Amino acid sequence: MERLDRAPYAIQTEEGVFVSWRMLGTDSYDIAFNLYREREKINEQPIVDRTNFVDADGHTDSSYEIMPVIDGEEKPDGTTVNVMAENFLDIPIQRPEGGVTPDGEEYDYHANDMSVGDLNGDGEYEYIVKWEPSNAKDNAHSGYTGKVYIDAYQLDGTLLWRIDLGKNIRAGAHYTQFLVYDFDGDGKAEIVMKTADGTTDGKGNVIGQGNLDHRNPYGYILEGDEFLTVFDGETGEALETIDYHPPRGNVEEWGDGYGNRVDRFLAGVAYLDGVRPSIVMARGYYTRTVLAAYDWRDGELTERWVFDTNEEGLERYAGQGAHSLSVADVDGDQRDEIVYGAMTVNSDGTGLYNTELGHGDALHVGNFDPSREGLEVFAVQEDGGAEFGYNLRDAATGEVLWGQFTGRDTGRGLIADIDPRYDGAEAWAVGGAWNSPTGGIHAVSGEKISNNIPSANFAIWWDGDVLRELLDHNFDEEAGVGVGTIDKWDYENEQLVNILTAEGTFSNNYTKGTPNLQADLFGDWREEVIWRTEDSSALRIYFTTDETETKIHTLMHDPQYRLAIAWQNVAYNQPPHPSFFIGHGMEQPPLPNIYLVGDIEEGEPE
Repeated sequence: MERLDRAPYAIQTEEGVFVSWRMLGTDSYDIAFNLYREREKINEQPIVDRTNFVDADGHTDSSYEIMPVIDGEEKPDGTTVNVMAENFLDIPIQRPEGGVTPDGEEYDYHANDMSVGDLNGDGEYEYIVKWEPSNAKDNAHSGYTGKVYIDAYQLDGTLLWRIDLGKNIRAGAHYTQFLVYDFDGDGKAEIVMKTADGTTDGKGNVIGQGNLDHRNPYGYILEGDEFLTVFDGETGEALETIDYHPPRGNVEEWGDGYGNRVDRFLAGVAYLDGVRPSIVMARGYYTRTVLAAYDWRDGELTERWVFDTNEEGLERYAGQGAHSLSVADVDGDQRDEIVYGAMTVNSDGTGLYNTELGHGDALHVGNFDPSREGLEVFAVQEDGGAEFGYNLRDAATGEVLWGQFTGRDTGRGLIADIDPRYDGAEAWAVGGAWNSPTGGIHAVSGEKISNNIPSANFAIWWDGDVLRELLDHNFDEEAGVGVGTIDKWDYENEQLVNILTAEGTFSNNYTKGTPNLQADLFGDWREEVIWRTEDSSALRIYFTTDETETKIHTLMHDPQYRLAIAWQNVAYNQPPHPSFFIGHGMEQPPLPNIYLVGDIEEGEPE
């Protein structure tokens, strides 16, 4: 996995300066730290029970250095950080100019889904953002769209490169799923995504034939070459381009003739051999479903396997996909599986199991019930006649542990530990109307514990306890946008209590209320959240300033969580979940079974 620095941050608060830093996945739990302000140590004893500290004598002009202490010896690899006056940081970004479609519609741009990766190998993340035109379309809707751009920025706002996907890639949630990850183990992340004739890389090179326009009069792109391209993370240069698999072929074979189901794409990163990451690109989930896995090694893109429901023996796997996917080692063999909606594909490209519950909109994979061995999947179903509108299943076998009939399109569901009175996580769902409650809150055992439910968009670890907070937005339906919020579920009074309203920001993707990105980007194990400013002139990163005595390694060194960050830009993404339980009564998580890039020069770990 990637080699990271301590990523400290320091913020002025009413109590003093709050300082927070990472414990790496390769640190032992007994690692301690010394904290220096202007080279003067401010802690009497090494800090061993946490990775955050409040300096009552600190101020905005202070600077801090964090020094690890291992076996009683201070190590000279400290990291220095200056103090921020507020609990957010803006990354300036360069909004593309708008344009006009062939039918005369004007459009402009806003910053949409994001990813992160260490593009230059310095241990710090860079920020990769998709620019979405205002006329982006769901596949079900006809009409031209503006072009899609992918930018890479450093934390100070330096633009590293811009990739122009061109007129032959339609804009919308289902078309461009971009993967940012170090696929070849050189310490620097690559970018992988679907491209087409006219895509221009970060160095100005055109992929395919730039003069071709494959759009039909309805704005759909149902002919022409389709490619898969690996881009250099530092420069945005296209390194290799191959044909996208599978080709669209006969459009009607995917479920309709006008271009909806043929262009439903998903993607993910998975450690299919348990050692090195692979690329997984997917097409289709309403009917035919195809997943293709690739390895990027030594400058070459090679196919590992293809899973195709048109193949004999896999026909019943068709139509089981969701609007997102998840990647996890569900069977404990140290290799990742692809949880693809109601079915799961094994690490070797064979079918692991198929629940045949059908298509759904929301999907969560994690250790939600720590009393059971292994992981669980919480999912909602779209078919109103389905046996379960939402259900919890064993991630390894597909066995439904409990479920609830709703009789409607159950559009969204969430699972998180929000009530300490019950073991494990709690789960709830909403109906086809995005805010219509369905069935109340259930304990992880399936017991109904409340008729009322909180928001069901995202969950985030934010304050000082180990319960998860609710990340949402104050949605203005007329404007189609919302202001980002974080709320706490008051389980005794069954109501939400607001703890952050990110004034001056907008959420993304209409009612889904997604942030640009949520991840453990800085400091201790808790998560940061990025929303775009209202005019998309900056990406605004919010940080918690609450102390916590919980000490956990950075979630970015838990492979399942890190891979969830890689697919956070994919379609209707759900919040990231680690491979272990975080919540009330939790045990100390095991240290990740990882090694960092560069630690093993020859051969592979046993």
